[in-house]
Amino acid sequence: MHPYLIPLLTFAAAAAVFTITPGLDTAMTLRTATTSGWKAGLAAVVGICLGLGIWGLAAAFGLTALLAASETAFTVVKWAGALYLAWLGIGLILHPRASLGTADAAPVHDGARAAFRRGLLTNLLNPKVGIFYMTFMPQFIPPHVNVKEFSLLLTAIQAVLSFSWLALLVAMTVPLGRFLSSTTVVRRMDRLTGSIFLAFSLKLALSRRA
Repeated sequence: MHPYLIPLLTFAAAAAVFTITPGLDTAMTLRTATTSGWKAGLAAVVGICLGLGIWGLAAAFGLTALLAASETAFTVVKWAGALYLAWLGIGLILHPRASLGTADAAPVHDGARAAFRRGLLTNLLNPKVGIFYMTFMPQFIPPHVNVKEFSLLLTAIQAVLSFSWLALLVAMTVPLGRFLSSTTVVRRMDRLTGSIFLAFSLKLALSRRA
């Protein structure tokens, strides 16, 4: 078995959970597909995935600098990431959302180009995406690998998962949209995600610099 296969499969499994958890990208995709049609919905998905790629590229270079920094810098960032993940996890477990929060959103009727631009900007202007990459990715990067290349590989996996899931949402807007908008589903997914955040917070806190 290839030595990097397990980290890749583990990342793919964890990233898949985050991908299908209803959030900003899910809400925007559903709203766009519902109000503007499947072409606009798919264009928004492409914009979102391009945004993920840009964030991943930035994280790849940032992680390279991070892992080459001093032990003190590594420790500070490590604990900042662990505390942030723990804070998110506890918040999701104790205060899960009741809905996606888009019920009062005004319908938007526009073409594929506008939908693509909105998907891209929505993703790029969400700092949580960058924090996700900077705190989540390091836990799946094995020692003695090219950090940039491995980070970009993880980014590609995340982008493929996101595109596949969001494109499926576009294709099944009505049934899946209703399912994911269910209060029970949103609450359970938030609590599941919160538990995973806490687990990775502990893992990050116990990690050591390679």
